[in-house]
Amino acid sequence: MRAAQALAAALAALALVAGCGDSGDSGSETATVSAEPDQKVIVETSTNGFDPAAVYRAAAPGVVTVRSILGAGAAEGSGFVLDTEGRIATNAHVVTDESGKDREPAEQVFVEFPDRNVVSAKIVGFDPFADVALLKVEPDGLDLHPLELGDDEDLVPGQPVAAIGSPFGQQHSLSVGIISATDRSVKSLTQFQIEGAIQTDASINPGNSGGPLLDSDARVLGINQQIETESGTAQGVGFAIPISAVRRSLAQLREDGSVEYAYIGVSTQALYPQLAEKLGLDVDYGGLLAEVVSGSPADKAGLEGADDRITFQGIPVKTGGDVILSVDGRKVVRPEDLSSYIASFRPGEKVEVEVLRDDDVETVEVTLGKRPD
Repeated sequence: MRAAQALAAALAALALVAGCGDSGDSGSETATVSAEPDQKVIVETSTNGFDPAAVYRAAAPGVVTVRSILGAGAAEGSGFVLDTEGRIATNAHVVTDESGKDREPAEQVFVEFPDRNVVSAKIVGFDPFADVALLKVEPDGLDLHPLELGDDEDLVPGQPVAAIGSPFGQQHSLSVGIISATDRSVKSLTQFQIEGAIQTDASINPGNSGGPLLDSDARVLGINQQIETESGTAQGVGFAIPISAVRRSLAQLREDGSVEYAYIGVSTQALYPQLAEKLGLDVDYGGLLAEVVSGSPADKAGLEGADDRITFQGIPVKTGGDVILSVDGRKVVRPEDLSSYIASFRPGEKVEVEVLRDDDVETVEVTLGKRPD
């Protein structure tokens, strides 16, 4: 009996010691007990804490201020170093001018580095659809600190982020916050939307454009692009272009200085369960084909747009057209899914579009075109 009590006491003491390393953080914890008679306990704890100062120390040396001389004046924004060869990413709207008929590159661009070096930069190319531009400076004599590009695939609301840039000309300003939402649709420099944008409450103001949105490891999650505001300043609703879209844009800009996006030529409305029931459809997801652009790839493939209109739950709905269910096997569920899927292809590629037409499911092959400017 005494032996059992002694064993229980020893186990209780061991459990108490093993729990002393718990700081209340959400990290993982492992306890290793040695085989030696004195029962030494070694506790190793790792956490995924967010340290804004550490993020700033790691990323700030790679963030730059971009100044452009435009036909209608001047503009200032931010950017960040991509490699030691002098390539720099920023927003297209920081280094282009649309005061005339067409969007034109700036007459001159200057990049200021954290060590106060200011050098001229060449515009390798810009992508108005994603609002991304690629610059190049001569690396000789410059201390370049490339930033690591991260991944936006598994981002979740509530995840901490940091933004570094030059708001109102205040260089290398840090703001912190969280990811407020993902998969937003925001304006580009064309009539097409940028899909998959990251919404954040980290303060983004004029001058932050082109700077990086960073995760806890100082990896770039996106390029800060715009704010939703009525006053012209940050109100807790900022948006960044997701790094996946940035990568796709930069890859083409590096190759030949321009970009091409696939184009199908339709406009859709999202289908949801109550609307599907109202329309008597056997599916509760998909994109209602509201319009098919004449002469577009969709038109040539025989996709059919709406021929009627109703009002449901206070919203006008175009009806009678095809319902796009999937593109190459990927279901169209969210409003932005179709355009996001199409953007992942190149002009000239063929895709299989599954549609619901007159209660029958059909597969239509579409040869994608080039998105018009």
